[in-house]
Amino acid sequence: MKIAILDDYQNVALSLADWDSLHADIEVFTRHIADRDELVRRLAGFDVVVAMRERTPFPDEVLAGLPDLRLLVTTGHRNASIDVAAATRRGIVVCGTGYLPHPTAELTWALILAAVRHLPKEERAMREGGWQTTLGTSLHGSTLGLLGLGRLGSRVAGIGQAFGMRTIAWSHNLTPERAAEHGVTAVSKERLFAESDVLSIHLVLGERTRGLVTAAEFALMKPTALLVNTSRGPIVDESALVQALRQGDIGGAALDVYDTEPLPADHPLRSLPNTVLTPHIGYVTRDVYEVFYRDAVADIAAFAQGSPIRVITA
Repeated sequence: MKIAILDDYQNVALSLADWDSLHADIEVFTRHIADRDELVRRLAGFDVVVAMRERTPFPDEVLAGLPDLRLLVTTGHRNASIDVAAATRRGIVVCGTGYLPHPTAELTWALILAAVRHLPKEERAMREGGWQTTLGTSLHGSTLGLLGLGRLGSRVAGIGQAFGMRTIAWSHNLTPERAAEHGVTAVSKERLFAESDVLSIHLVLGERTRGLVTAAEFALMKPTALLVNTSRGPIVDESALVQALRQGDIGGAALDVYDTEPLPADHPLRSLPNTVLTPHIGYVTRDVYEVFYRDAVADIAAFAQGSPIRVITA
């Protein structure tokens, strides 16, 4: 059995699970392969591919070029970049793994605190011999808006409440009763954008959420407001966000996710002074990766024995 492990940027996959138990020929790809033709060429002959989240898309066009592929394992329990229906038609089994939600909630707060206290600028100034160059903003008494109040949004809300923030939320299906269970007030979408001092996005990317945050929403926001996105880039109209940041329509953005990943080196977000940017590391922690790779090994072993587990269906 030949196994390809994709997008292992830190080259840690083999150290975090018992891959030797599979008695397989394993190749680790530490560099992202963005070109579709190169991806098909490099994966030729592999029986199993382990994909890291949504870093590498697997549309039908790619699957068609991989006739030897029998099992596609995605880390996490869903992957919007895999055409699961096409894989099923081609006889390719798609399996997922477990996941831990708390690291992304933790990174959300790292981004919020870094942005409101200008930590990147102050840290750079310290290394350059400087001292106190900015004036920060307190969170206590301000309003935290949650665009989405599921597992992650509710965790982020609880931490906001510990900081003494008022918490409000909106999503398509959120009820006042459900919000109240987390000490949060459900409001309209318009009120969410208008009243939030910090607006944090916690939605699954789908037909209803793609492009949900546009120039119209930025126009509702306070000129001092901070937009935080640790969910998925395409939920936000990225061009409208860049324009809003350039024009000062909002105070800033703290981002871990983008339309195109890795973010192009010349992307305008990289040069805007009112942003805090991280390279989609919300889930990139040792405990999460141990779950990912341990479960991936178990998925492959179960498949080899003829009893696939954690199968994802269209």
